[in-house]
Amino acid sequence: MSWSTIKNEFKNYLRLEKSLSAHSVEAYLRDVQQFESFLLLESHDKTVTQIQLSDVQHFIIYVNELGMSERSQARIISGLKSFFNYLILEDIIEESPVDLVDSPKIGRKLPVVLSIDEIDRLQAVIDLSSNEGHRNKAIIETLYSCGLRVTELINLEITNLFFDDGFIKVVGKGNKERLVPISNKAIREINFYVEGFRNHMKTIHKDSENILFLNRRGKKLTRVMILQL
Repeated sequence: MSWSTIKNEFKNYLRLEKSLSAHSVEAYLRDVQQFESFLLLESHDKTVTQIQLSDVQHFIIYVNELGMSERSQARIISGLKSFFNYLILEDIIEESPVDLVDSPKIGRKLPVVLSIDEIDRLQAVIDLSSNEGHRNKAIIETLYSCGLRVTELINLEITNLFFDDGFIKVVGKGNKERLVPISNKAIREINFYVEGFRNHMKTIHKDSENILFLNRRGKKLTRVMILQL
């Protein structure tokens, strides 16, 4: 079976059975076409049933020498894996020559961190005349001071505040606990919120009695509420 025939059938498979968008289908086919072009460039006029692990490895070296980013390389390998898995599905080949090829590790991007000036400007627009104003100021200061995720903040419990020792206990992903230093300014804002607002709430939901930051109905805040501050 020729490359053109198989690529056309692979295209129909992606469109009809996988229900992929035209853009995604084009990306997969481009990866396969690039691999085929490489084989011809290397004078390897092979059918899909003759492809070996070494062919794929040499192709990855070639792609790397072109200066492609690790992310682009990983995408191409993923595209080839999908193509050869399709060939297995159609009983054209018995095993994929890409299975033993590892994708390059993609470094995680560093998170964007607000500057002190941006934090000050953010706090300056908070309406401190409202009941939620000092709570919101305490939230922003805690997020910035302790470097918390939003989920960690909304689940922060009063019994995990150890202000005398200058830290808080945070429950992160997988229920892993860690101790995090907290600034004096954040402690001051939290205390102001607790003493001036939280301690005077008429109703606190039973499930939220130990939660530090609450909404006006006495319930735990949601991620959406934090993002809308």
